[in-house]
Amino acid sequence: MELRHLRYFVTVAEELHFTRAAERLHIGQPPLSQQIQALEAELGVQLFQRSKRRVLLTTAGERLLLRARRLLADAEAAAEEARRAGRGEVGELRIAFTSSMPLAGVLPDSLRHYRERYPAVSLKLEEMFSGDQYLALQQQRLDVGFVRYNGDEVVPGIRRRELRRDRLCVVIRRNHPLAARPRLAFAELRDEGFIVYPPGVSTGLPALIRQLAQAAGFQPRIAQTSGEAMTQIALVAAGLGIAILPSPLACVQLDGVCYIPLTDAAAYLSMAVATREQESSPLVAAFLDVLPTLAAIAP
Repeated sequence: MELRHLRYFVTVAEELHFTRAAERLHIGQPPLSQQIQALEAELGVQLFQRSKRRVLLTTAGERLLLRARRLLADAEAAAEEARRAGRGEVGELRIAFTSSMPLAGVLPDSLRHYRERYPAVSLKLEEMFSGDQYLALQQQRLDVGFVRYNGDEVVPGIRRRELRRDRLCVVIRRNHPLAARPRLAFAELRDEGFIVYPPGVSTGLPALIRQLAQAAGFQPRIAQTSGEAMTQIALVAAGLGIAILPSPLACVQLDGVCYIPLTDAAAYLSMAVATREQESSPLVAAFLDVLPTLAAIAP
């Protein structure tokens, strides 16, 4: 018994007339009668009472009609579900982002635009350092990553699309002698104690700080370590040192803390969306399609 047999049966049951049913199905009346007879033979029951005047459903036919309509509806729903999945309209999308991303505007805007266009897709969101995102993408545990990086580093198997660049800022106490400056060069920080991410944390910022210090001719003195940007800002407020963080975090306002942009050419972090190089998921393609096109250097 095939779906087409059920469609033939339901159409005859609705019309109770073989000729009209054949016209609806765009087939000849004799082949339709043969298909119904074959269905009855396969089931071993008579589905219609036939006479020269009328066609009526038997009790068996009435019962089959109820099930056949449900089966056909389920088959169409399954087909439509598959079509929607092929268009990236249903399913689950796993997205990760670094701690400063929600403050930069791109991530909230992207999620809002995507949700408006694809409300049936379930979003699984997770905060994650960039290095951990690359690994999760490579291991198929993540679909899309919002990552931070500097320069032209290449990650095997990963494709990045740069969205914008954010200037690095010095997070410093307002009563610090350098706090009145509108801009700072990294070389002016040689006497400061730095609050940085601890070793082993999968972010490129500590390495970038070392590179900036090396270019400025000194070795940074590490005063404290913290794995959370918010905690680093709080430690600055407590007077334990300075921190170097992306400019979107300047919206975190703590008493006694200010943010001063660095002027060094390399003092920035790119924000990018990362996917696998061979990604073929319609969900990912649909998400990338709604990303806002931003490529600005933050002041």
